[in-house]
Amino acid sequence: VQLQASGGGLVQAGDSLRLACAVSGRAFSSYDMGWFRQAPGKEREFVAVISRGGSTNYADSVNGRLTISRDNAKNTVYLQMNSLKPEDTAIYFCAADRRPGFSTTERSYDYWGRGTLVTVSS
Repeated sequence: VQLQASGGGLVQAGDSLRLACAVSGRAFSSYDMGWFRQAPGKEREFVAVISRGGSTNYADSVNGRLTISRDNAKNTVYLQMNSLKPEDTAIYFCAADRRPGFSTTERSYDYWGRGTLVTVSS
C-alpha cells in the first residue's frame, strides 16, 4: 500500500489550503485514515481522523478550522485547512489504519505517506 500526499505550499496567515492523500490498492474504503503533522523541532502529532464510516475527530488545536473528508471512489482522503496560522507550519503526513479503531495515536497506523510541507507566514 502506498500513500502519496500533495497540496502543501507556502501561504499567508488566514489563507486556505487543501491537502490530498491518494492511496493505492483496493482496500481504501476499509481503512480509517488519519492526518498527522510534525513541526520543526517537535514530535509528530495527531491532527484528524476519519473512520471508514465517515465519523471524524480532530485535535483541539485545529478543531473548527480543519476538515477531513474522504472519497472512496477516488481512494483519496482530504484535509481542508482554513484560517491557517503560523503555528500550523509543519510537514503533514497521511496514514492508514487496517484495523480501524478511530485512533489518534501513531502506533495504530500501518501505512504512512512521505508528507507534504505546509508553511504559513505571518
